[in-house]
Amino acid sequence: MPDQPAMPTEAMPKRAAALSRFLRDVWTLTRPYWSSEERWAARGLLAAIVALNLGVVFITVELTEVNGAIFNALQEKDQGAFVDQLLLFGGLALVYIAVAVYRLYLNQMLQIRWRRWLTDRCLGDWMEGQTYYWLQLAGTPADNPDQRISEDLRGFVQLTLSLSLGLLTNLVTLVSFLAMLWSLSGTLSVALFGVELAIPGYMVWVALAYAVVGTWLIHRIGRPLARLSFDQQKYEADFRFALVRLRENAESVALQGGEAQERRGFTSGFARVVDNWWAIMRTQNRLVWFTSAYEQVAIIFPLLVAAPRYFSGAVPLGALMQTAQAFGQVQGALSWFIDAYVSLTDWHATTSRLVGFRQAVGEVRGPPHRSAALPGRTASCG
Repeated sequence: MPDQPAMPTEAMPKRAAALSRFLRDVWTLTRPYWSSEERWAARGLLAAIVALNLGVVFITVELTEVNGAIFNALQEKDQGAFVDQLLLFGGLALVYIAVAVYRLYLNQMLQIRWRRWLTDRCLGDWMEGQTYYWLQLAGTPADNPDQRISEDLRGFVQLTLSLSLGLLTNLVTLVSFLAMLWSLSGTLSVALFGVELAIPGYMVWVALAYAVVGTWLIHRIGRPLARLSFDQQKYEADFRFALVRLRENAESVALQGGEAQERRGFTSGFARVVDNWWAIMRTQNRLVWFTSAYEQVAIIFPLLVAAPRYFSGAVPLGALMQTAQAFGQVQGALSWFIDAYVSLTDWHATTSRLVGFRQAVGEVRGPPHRSAALPGRTASCG
């Protein structure tokens, strides 16, 4: 009998297992560098980048406080306080710019150091003992090793750093602004079935509901992107490799008059590139429709929710604007998954390709392929 479709209750353990396997793969590729001979320089750079990220969050909190004070001064027509707060805002903005610049600079420095180390290690694994030859002879599924070393290593390093640091920064932002939003929200009284309910910090709950619904929808829309991204990289690399192979075998193809056959191969290979690209376009089109609407609604939504307290005189204008900004920071931190969805799918595809390459190198170095050379040795790439 054919397999029955998995029930929703059965899908959750499978997804948890897939996530656990993916995180193990990331750790397998990441751990060697951070315990290598460059570990202290790498850890020092990472610590500095984390400190600068935390500094950005701290300055953002202070800027939100100052922004509230500026609007309060405008409402009260207090010119002196307005000028003082503007000067403070300018000073904080200058510090923010400097921190942001050096955060990017150090991040790029760590990226190139890590990529250089990984590239050297992977090239060594690929070239040592003619592994490149045995990989081709064995017909392993690790196609296009040149692409995996040149492009996938770059993508893996960049995405691992940007996503992990982005997640950390958003968690700190969430914690920092939750307390502010809770205190600014006040208590909302709601009549339900004749009962008066008091909801403290109601803006926090609104932000949480908004982000949870958005995250669930974006996952439903963009889930196919992981496989499509993986396939696109493969088809692009296959097409490029076919072109390079013709150049390397130009003489034999010309002597045998094989141009028509080669052209058919090129056309077929590029057709896969185009078809998969159209599938990516359709998925990303739906994704952009939703994310754009989500982001635009998020701008006005907190003002609509908080405005009744302002019009009732419960809060001044500065507190209203501060509430809207705090809501935006909390909602943005909770929506990290939405903003990073495309990058997460690319990260998953890149990691899968590198793990496949690493496993293929390990397989051809041991029996039955390489019993006479480098017996039993496994790949150390990554």
